[in-house]
Amino acid sequence: MTPIEKADQTLWRVVVNHEEQYSIWPVDQTLPLGWTDIGKQGVKSECLEHIETVWTDLRPLSLRLQLQQY
Repeated sequence: MTPIEKADQTLWRVVVNHEEQYSIWPVDQTLPLGWTDIGKQGVKSECLEHIETVWTDLRPLSLRLQLQQY
């Protein structure tokens, strides 16, 4: 963790969209349409670590479903 990251105590939340793509969003801001809070909050590095462990297939859901048909 860099000194800037250590100093930044902004709380973030992990969010996911309908294509099962993950991102982070500041806790104190309203989520944009199409994104859902998954319940994980913390400093940026914690949220990004969580995403790294749960988002193992970066392909959008629609593509994964389309490829299953073949």
